[in-house]
Amino acid sequence: MSDNQPKDTQQVVLCDMCTEEDRKPARKTCMKCEISMCGQHLQVHLTTPVLLQTHPLTEPMALGGTTKCPQHGKLLEYYCLDDMTCVCVSCAIEDQHRLHNMKTFSTAHKELMEKLTGEQKALRVKTDDENVSLEKWENSERGKLSHSSLRLIEAVTKMHDVSLTSVRSSVSARMVALKTCKSSLQGAQEGKDTFRFLQMYSEVNRDVEEAKAVDLRKGLLPGSDRDKLVQVIQQDGEDMMEQAEHFWGSLLTLVDPDQELLSTGPDLMFEPLVLGSGISLSKDNRRVFYSDWIGECTATLLIGRTQPGTNLKRWQVCLSKDFDWTIGLCDKNSAKDLKKGPHYGLCYKNHQLSSVSSDECFDASSNSRDLMQQTEAGGHISSALITHQGDEEEEAVPRPEKVEVVWNSVASSLSFFRRSGLHRREEIVTIAININNQDLVPFVQLEMENAQNSANSSQIQWKCPCGRVYKKEANYYRHENGRVINRKNCPCGEILGGRFTEVVCELL
Repeated sequence: MSDNQPKDTQQVVLCDMCTEEDRKPARKTCMKCEISMCGQHLQVHLTTPVLLQTHPLTEPMALGGTTKCPQHGKLLEYYCLDDMTCVCVSCAIEDQHRLHNMKTFSTAHKELMEKLTGEQKALRVKTDDENVSLEKWENSERGKLSHSSLRLIEAVTKMHDVSLTSVRSSVSARMVALKTCKSSLQGAQEGKDTFRFLQMYSEVNRDVEEAKAVDLRKGLLPGSDRDKLVQVIQQDGEDMMEQAEHFWGSLLTLVDPDQELLSTGPDLMFEPLVLGSGISLSKDNRRVFYSDWIGECTATLLIGRTQPGTNLKRWQVCLSKDFDWTIGLCDKNSAKDLKKGPHYGLCYKNHQLSSVSSDECFDASSNSRDLMQQTEAGGHISSALITHQGDEEEEAVPRPEKVEVVWNSVASSLSFFRRSGLHRREEIVTIAININNQDLVPFVQLEMENAQNSANSSQIQWKCPCGRVYKKEANYYRHENGRVINRKNCPCGEILGGRFTEVVCELL
């Protein structure tokens, strides 16, 4: 009979105060006395005020190691709300819990029950009074996708029908020549009169040549009808691609909301702190221009919003390949000189990509995005080259042109992603942020490689918009191949040493 009982049946705890011959099941266990009591022997604890207040009672349990502190061997009497664990009096007074929020079991039980009740109410509101079901959720998500999917199907069907119908009519007209040729050949072959055969041969030969020229794979014949249909297909195709991209993005967002295409809005802008003489901003402060080959090519800019009271948590920047740059977060009070304050970012310098922190060192790879932290003595600025593991050795991660930055203030992390397509992004690295640095703001720092050295040297380089590079020596220019240029213009027509403007950084 005992074999049929479930194995996980709890063992009955007997009263420690009853006689061995007549031990009754215990109703409560006293943590202080370290005994279990039946209803009769429990009355003393329930009717004596001192015992009721100082002796914690719990459900019947087998006393052992779980009721005593493993470090001090004393009875567990208090609950640490900070570490959510039971502790003894020595832990509460002398050791690591002495500065924590300590409660007696009864008080902690009451407070935590009240907290759970409040969280339960909040969850009820979040789940619409517990009426949310899987079917309701599915119907809601299906409804979000149905509109874009239906429009995509309609666009594809329309393009399919228009194209197939038009080409079918054209092919049908061309097949008339094949049918005519077939009829002519049949008539000529069936005739027995030699003279009549020779008279009609020229017409049969013409029908054969026309039939041989027919190509059913060429679609519509050249002409206004084909040009008009091509124009319609191009327009409908653009609409179809737009619907496909919208549907594609909706599916990605459903599976991973973080894949949603970033839209920063017109309120995002650069706030210039340091602008070299060769750097300027657009009127809306969303694009950075490099427009003077002699001027200083450095800039430090904060990224903010025109609307006050809004926190910037996500942004996207397009960066020039001709500039070294650092993007991320910095202390607002020391943004002009990053060496004086904490900053965290992604850096592209000397054709290498690395993560930067004012107090920690990081290493990241494409196979493992987990952050590897190594605290450095003195809290100096440190950086780590970002690589991915190849077949035989680690290779440097190529420079990203479009970088998306996500600042998670709750998790105290800063993530960087490479945007390689409309709905394609790849994580580059995630950096942990010191929680004590509260006054952090997004920034971008730009500097042209060897710009200062070139500006101060006797040989100054000038890059033409067509791509040719020249060096100025005294009153003449020398091409990068060493040949002296005796004219004022580049072969493309641009004036040697003239100014031209290019966008080197842009908010997307």
